[in-house]
Amino acid sequence: MSNVSSEWFTRRSTVFSLAILCTLLWGSSYPAIKTGYRLLEIPSDDVPSMMVFAGMRFLLAGIFLLVLMRLIGRPNIAMSWKNVRQLTILGITQTSLQYVFFYIGIAFATGVKASIMNATGTFFSVILAHCIYQNDKLNQRKILGCIVGFAGVFIVNFSDSLLTIDFALKGEGAIVMAAFILAAGSIYGKKVSQHMDAMQMTAWQLSIGGVALLVAGFAFGGQPGHFDTSSVLLLMYLALLSSIAFALWSLLLKYNPVGMITIFNFLIPVFGTMLSALFLGETILEWKYLIALILVCSGIYLVTRVKVRY
Repeated sequence: MSNVSSEWFTRRSTVFSLAILCTLLWGSSYPAIKTGYRLLEIPSDDVPSMMVFAGMRFLLAGIFLLVLMRLIGRPNIAMSWKNVRQLTILGITQTSLQYVFFYIGIAFATGVKASIMNATGTFFSVILAHCIYQNDKLNQRKILGCIVGFAGVFIVNFSDSLLTIDFALKGEGAIVMAAFILAAGSIYGKKVSQHMDAMQMTAWQLSIGGVALLVAGFAFGGQPGHFDTSSVLLLMYLALLSSIAFALWSLLLKYNPVGMITIFNFLIPVFGTMLSALFLGETILEWKYLIALILVCSGIYLVTRVKVRY
């Protein structure tokens, strides 16, 4: 990367704009996936076809990243058998297993609710890091952030009558499980990335995970769905969403303090709920959604906030 490019990725206005763009792209995945089910005519109980849908997306995303690496002159470093084994584990867990639960959860939960529930991944990451790393322990701010965030998740699951909890294992439960798997996989991915280019690692783990999803989906009778111009464009968007957002995010992390970038994660549930309301016609005006969103975003802000020297 040239000095001009590095200066561009450290310019304050550019950094903030690109970080917001990444969270916007990730937030848009919630209504996009639900729209994909409708366009491809995938029923909510057809898990194998959901796996095929996810597999096509992530295989394409991995290929797009590999092509992008070539276009920007990023070296494709030769890998050892140890690297291949690590990437296979990462691909099957962080991509395949995580998105099996995620796609099932999206089918049975609203986009608004899924956006808020999936934010638990940030809090799981903080807790797991405390258990694994000596230099990343919980402090008062992080504990408060987790309490506030999980309180928001609890509130969003109240029924309209406030007398019962509206929580289903195949819906909200699957979203939380996906968030936990992502958090655990990210910690393993951090270890793998110490000896491998982060973009190359993600490209291959997306590709491997996508292939695993395709094989498993077709093996259990899944179908690719009914493709037309709209569904093809949507699939391409979802694949590009994953590859472009990661490429930009990794470059932002490379040239800027981590805390300056990760704090923007609180925008993902905000964009997810707003776009679900806009494109799916879901409401976000209920008091429980507004309170839950405020609490979850506040929790993410607290656990990711660090003092940054600009």
